[in-house]
Amino acid sequence: MANDLDEIRIRGLRIFAHHGVFPEETRLGQMFVVNATLYTSTRKGGLADALEDTISYADVCLFLTDYLQKNTWKLLEAAVEHTCRALLTRFPLLRGVELELEKPSAPIPLPFDSVSVCVKRSWHRCFVALGSNIGDTKGYLDGAVEALKADPCIRLKRVSTYLVTAPYGGVEQDDFLNGAVELETLYAPEELLDKLHTIEQAAKRERLIHWGPRTLDLDILFYDDLTQDDPDLTLPHPDMQNRDFVLRPMAELAPHFVHPVFHKTMAQLLKELQ
Repeated sequence: MANDLDEIRIRGLRIFAHHGVFPEETRLGQMFVVNATLYTSTRKGGLADALEDTISYADVCLFLTDYLQKNTWKLLEAAVEHTCRALLTRFPLLRGVELELEKPSAPIPLPFDSVSVCVKRSWHRCFVALGSNIGDTKGYLDGAVEALKADPCIRLKRVSTYLVTAPYGGVEQDDFLNGAVELETLYAPEELLDKLHTIEQAAKRERLIHWGPRTLDLDILFYDDLTQDDPDLTLPHPDMQNRDFVLRPMAELAPHFVHPVFHKTMAQLLKELQ
């Protein structure tokens, strides 16, 4: 979450709900206590003194109460995770949230004050590359864009112009139609990758030849400024600095976005490649 975001704090919200591992907990219910910190910008609402330009903490309290009473989970971890996601998709001005759910009457045969689970969740800025060179290439790219747009955990911000490019990697095949999208997501990097694989599978993507022809190829280029080198996902996307079909859409969408490893903007990397 950005350091320049403000905080709206809710402390000690008491909600009678039905969460717990044991059947009597979900049947009889008990009191829970919610503490929440909402990350947003309060500047516009503060300067205008207008409620519509900020997040109503009263609305948040009512939403939390309704959501936690209408749903039932065994684990506090599940209750907090789902409630965070519901909050972030419900309130457009909310950029992130720290949510703690306390259980003062937890079934523990020892003296204690309370047990709780506290998590931080937020929207993340990502860029995803699109590619296709089999069949209705534009239809496959458009379908991927619509699938991303339909997911409540994704906010599609912008779509680049599509461009026809020669194949990369030395495999003889048809030209590609390429592009990129900018989005915000609540998914963790690996969860977003799974989502992209699901969309590829819906387009009957087959992984037969490395860098070979494909109906649809979706790659995470950037996830915030995260850098990682895991077997299943490397971030930023490796070798993108040598790929015109990646840098051109990126320079269109975010020319001043800085590569977290090379410390150069997309416009600079494209100029160097050209």
